[in-house]
Amino acid sequence: MKVHADISIIPIGVGVSLSKYVAACERVFREAGLDASLHAFGTEVEGDWDVVMSAVRRCHDVVHEMGAPRISSTVKLSTRTDREQSLHDKITSVERQG
Repeated sequence: MKVHADISIIPIGVGVSLSKYVAACERVFREAGLDASLHAFGTEVEGDWDVVMSAVRRCHDVVHEMGAPRISSTVKLSTRTDREQSLHDKITSVERQG
């Protein structure tokens, strides 16, 4: 099943600059072959359910390996079975209404 996910992974106990942890997760998504788009408060990812969930798990593993003792994550998921739709399609649909 294909899934759209909005993911925010926040390391706790590592100081105020989180960019190196975000960059590490972006690499995980790329290495997993996922279509990922960084935004100011997280990352939008689309792909096969198992691949996306595995990448989220890998992000946690990598960020812990980088020294983060705790991680708080927020994940929003969207699936549909009636038709194929990309994240780009969803944005385009809204923009056409404007």
